[in-house]
Amino acid sequence: MTGFGQADGTVGAARLTVEVRTVNHRFFSPSIKLPDALSRWETDVREAMRLKVSRGHVTLTARIERVPGAAAVIDEDRFGRVVEQLRALQARFALDGGVDVATVLRMPDVIATPKADDDAAGSVAELIVIVDRALDGLTRTREEEGARLADVLRQRLDVVAASLDRIAERAPVRIIAQRDRLRAAVRTLTEGLVTDEQRITQEIAILADKLDVSEEMDRFRSHVTAFRAALSDGGGEPVGKRLGFLLQEMLREANTTGSKGADAQILHEVVTVKEELERIREQVENLE
Repeated sequence: MTGFGQADGTVGAARLTVEVRTVNHRFFSPSIKLPDALSRWETDVREAMRLKVSRGHVTLTARIERVPGAAAVIDEDRFGRVVEQLRALQARFALDGGVDVATVLRMPDVIATPKADDDAAGSVAELIVIVDRALDGLTRTREEEGARLADVLRQRLDVVAASLDRIAERAPVRIIAQRDRLRAAVRTLTEGLVTDEQRITQEIAILADKLDVSEEMDRFRSHVTAFRAALSDGGGEPVGKRLGFLLQEMLREANTTGSKGADAQILHEVVTVKEELERIREQVENLE
C-alpha cells in the first residue's frame, strides 16, 4: 500500500529528519538512503523497517542538519600557507600594501564550517528511535488506506455474492430443462421402438450430476465468508497473501462452474463473477 511517515530528532549533536514512503509491491523491497556518517547502521535500519512493514516497496531517506549555532573553525595551517603565498606574490610582483586578516579569511577553505555529517556521532539507538516514529506514522496512513480499500472490496464481494445467488437459483431449473430436453430427444429418436426406461433414468441422473454446481456454490460461498472475515478480523496482521490465496480458490470454483454451466444465463453470471474477481485481485495486490 502507499503511505508516508516522517519524524525528526537528534543523533549525537545533529538534527535528523527521517521520511518513509511506500508504494505497492508484492514483496518487502526496501530502499535506504542514509548520510555517510550513518551508513554503517543501514542493516539496523533495514531490520527496523522489516519489523513494521511486510509488503511494499519502502523508501527511507534520512537528512542531517547541523545544530544551529555550531561555530565555524579557522584552519590555521591553511591560514598560514595562504599568508605565505600572498606575501610571496607581493614580493614577486612588487605589490604595495600588507596582508591583512580579512583578506586571508576570504580565501577558499580558510574558514571550515563543520559539515552536517561531522555532527552525527550519536548512537544507533538514537537513530532507530527516529526511524520507528517515522514508521509508526507510515503505518497510520497505510491503515487508513487499508480501511478504504476494504470497503471497496466488500462492495465488490456483494456483486459476486449476488451473482452466486442467481446461479444457485438458476441451476436446478437448468437441470430440469435439460432432463426434459433429453427425454423429448429420446422419444423423438425412438418413436415406435421399445426403450429401456431404467437406462434413460440412469443417463438423466448422470447428466444431472455433471451439471450440478451446488458443491461449487457451497465452496465459493465459504471462500467469500472467509474473505470477509479476513477483512474484518485481521487482528492487525498482514492479510494480503491470505486474501490472494482465497481469490485463487474462488477463481477455481468460478471456472468449474462455467465449464459445468451449459447455460447462457449461468455463463453470463460466471463472466460477471470473474470480472469482479479480477478487480478485487488488483486491489488485493495493494494490501499488506
